[in-house]
Amino acid sequence: MSAVSDSRWAAGRRLAYAIVAAAAVLPRLGVLLHERGGITAAYVDKGDVFARTLIAHGTYGFIPGRPSAYTQPLYGFFLVPLYWIFERSWVVVGLAQIAVAVATALLVYELGRRFLSPLAGLLAALATTLHPYLVWHDVHMNREILDELLAAAIVLLTLLLADRPSLPLGLALGVLLGLAILGNVRLVLLPLVVAAFLVAVRHRAVLAPALVALAATALVVAPWVVRNRVSVGCATLTTDGRALWKANNPNTLRTLESGKWIDDVPPLPGAPPTPQDAGAIYQQTGRIVKTDECAQMRRYRHLAVEFMRHHPGEKAKLAGVAARMLWQPSVTRTEGRSGIGTSLDTARRVVEPAFMVVLYALGLVGIFLVPRRLAALALLLLAYDTLTAMLFAGETRYRVPWDFLIALAAAAAVTRLLELPLRAGAQARLG
Repeated sequence: MSAVSDSRWAAGRRLAYAIVAAAAVLPRLGVLLHERGGITAAYVDKGDVFARTLIAHGTYGFIPGRPSAYTQPLYGFFLVPLYWIFERSWVVVGLAQIAVAVATALLVYELGRRFLSPLAGLLAALATTLHPYLVWHDVHMNREILDELLAAAIVLLTLLLADRPSLPLGLALGVLLGLAILGNVRLVLLPLVVAAFLVAVRHRAVLAPALVALAATALVVAPWVVRNRVSVGCATLTTDGRALWKANNPNTLRTLESGKWIDDVPPLPGAPPTPQDAGAIYQQTGRIVKTDECAQMRRYRHLAVEFMRHHPGEKAKLAGVAARMLWQPSVTRTEGRSGIGTSLDTARRVVEPAFMVVLYALGLVGIFLVPRRLAALALLLLAYDTLTAMLFAGETRYRVPWDFLIALAAAAAVTRLLELPLRAGAQARLG
């Protein structure tokens, strides 16, 4: 490659980065300014509570002196240095999460550029970052913002490792997989899925890097599990077994069919306050209510498993409802949702489904146009996401971290459509 073509390539890449970054930043800044009053008030994640308690009292939990494992730790750890250095505010949270959104979009561009074409990378990154649901939710407190970033990085490293097996790449992939699990317990089996994919496409050549990736994943996750065993009383990723039970009990299907969400499932009769309930009581009254997180986790998990074992037909219906809720183009609508009757509700009913219908249609075409390895990995990961939704619960926010895979396939379809007139013109000139 000549120096002139080298410089043109670099300039084109810088321009693409600038376009993608602007597309990620500008609409989110508008939403952030509009929503500034609710960023740290109306949309508070459990990780936010844990981060504030850690900074104020040195305890990672709801209550000072009472360590908890009632949520995945990554999002809280993401907030801790922000609060410690800059203090907690809508500006700090919003700008930090916009920066994560920019990084995610740039990773998607690199995925498309490397494995499709620069134009496809640009289109995929724009489709990913201008997703209406993400433009809104990326500036509010939600742990999925990190899921999106890690998902794109994991796919990029997996494909690079499949092309050029190496131990350093395997190590880096394992670290990312471990962080993904600490951010979302639904991904606990993802390292095995990724390792199986790598071995299937490269066989012995990638076996050692795949094993390194699995070992690195375990090393990243282990400190949190050990911490929970020592400080909370059980070796686990999260003690929130109630989340599994809410998605798997005799009242779940009726609750969902009535237009409500699993959080509206009637509580277990006679159940003690959850750690989150105890935290709310402490915040309101200063009174500390004792809870046994590990015992509650085991009880709710047992009840969920028993329900699935004794009611397989109803569980099958629940799995179907969860899959539909995961993949429906409109945002899951439930009673009591925020923004009901406002322009936000219109976006949920009209803008989001219009965007997703087009993306789905182009993605279905494009999946046959992308390289086989990318297509196989995308289908495998989307299938995994669907299966976990069928086990737990399905909702738009559980799908969007992986929507960039659909955007990549859609971009391949669009670039092929754009090439057709050029090919037709070239054939006409030759003829």
